[in-house]
Amino acid sequence: MFNKVLPFVFAAACLGLAAPAAAVSAEPVAVGEINSYSRIPAFTLPYRKGWELAVEQINARGGVLGGRPLKIIARDDAGSPAQALTAANELLTREKVVMLAGGYLSNVGLAISDFADRKKVAYLASEPLTDALTWSHGNAHTFRIRPSTYVQTAVLVREAAKLPAKRWATIAPNYEYGQAAVANFKTLLKQARPDVEFVAEQWPAQFKLDAGPTVEALERAKPDAIFNVTFSSDLAKFVREGTLRGLFRNRPVVSLLTGEPDYLVPLAAETPDGWIVTGYPWEEIDTPAHRAYLAAYRAKYHEEPTMGSLVGYNLGLSLAAALNAAGGTKTDALLKALSGLAVDTPAGAITFRPSDHQSTMGVWVGRTKVIDGKGRMVDWRFVSGADVLPDAEAVKKLRPAR
Repeated sequence: MFNKVLPFVFAAACLGLAAPAAAVSAEPVAVGEINSYSRIPAFTLPYRKGWELAVEQINARGGVLGGRPLKIIARDDAGSPAQALTAANELLTREKVVMLAGGYLSNVGLAISDFADRKKVAYLASEPLTDALTWSHGNAHTFRIRPSTYVQTAVLVREAAKLPAKRWATIAPNYEYGQAAVANFKTLLKQARPDVEFVAEQWPAQFKLDAGPTVEALERAKPDAIFNVTFSSDLAKFVREGTLRGLFRNRPVVSLLTGEPDYLVPLAAETPDGWIVTGYPWEEIDTPAHRAYLAAYRAKYHEEPTMGSLVGYNLGLSLAAALNAAGGTKTDALLKALSGLAVDTPAGAITFRPSDHQSTMGVWVGRTKVIDGKGRMVDWRFVSGADVLPDAEAVKKLRPAR
């Protein structure tokens, strides 16, 4: 039986204290990685640094499969499913990669997943959050690291249900990710609080938010609270216009992903106070594994990690663990290894569930606050994905046989 736990000692390996491994000189094992590097650089460039650090450490300790270096060949999809598919085909045919990885936007991730299923190649999705990736459109060849839209939203609903608010408004980008987040939030909150009602919805096109009219429309509805799903440049515009017009005054906001440094750092002193958010309080996570990872990341890049950095790092660890557990590069062996694969990460141990191929990577939930002119996540707690995800019987209904 394969050992499905990555043999990686964080405190030693991350800080370079482990005994040096034998030189890695055999033929590299190439994995093709596709992401929106030019479209969403605030997340994807730190993400790339994360997997580069992981690969460097893995190769310094002897590589994979008994001495072969791990090599990730990256391609930019520019946020386009068509470009992602062109890149995937080129990586398979020209670069001869043994599996595919990556993805940021949900529609791009779904396109790569479908391609991988048709081409019978393993795909380890890193960032696409759409529930469809592992449920309604799930397939035998696709696995995912990052907690899904459902997990992120379910964690926030637990907090939202505690608020006295009854009248809710929502704002989300008008594509699969935003639509799924709002649908999940409505369903789960109504289950927890049958007395709530939803009085307004705003659906801006992704990266094209017209903040003035949007904020005005939300204000006219007079909601008690707001559920926000905007991110990146849209989030910044929404925060600035909403603050200017008083939309958030005495009105709770529950916001997906806003507590990530990828978004808090650009907001800086404009970070709204007291929003309930999911995120990544990197500076306060005090475990040996995370401390070692943080020290190694700072030493290599002379900057602080973001959520993208952590996801990228976990991608590198998971790729190495899958290859070692498979004992080779054949797709059937990789799929068998990934199903139930356990990996130690700076965010704790994760397992790729056999039922839906979703990892149990968890979520930090807390509140936003400005400290010394910088956006921070405070009063946080960690929730494992295993505590939120539906059980195997429920997954059977969510994931049709294909």
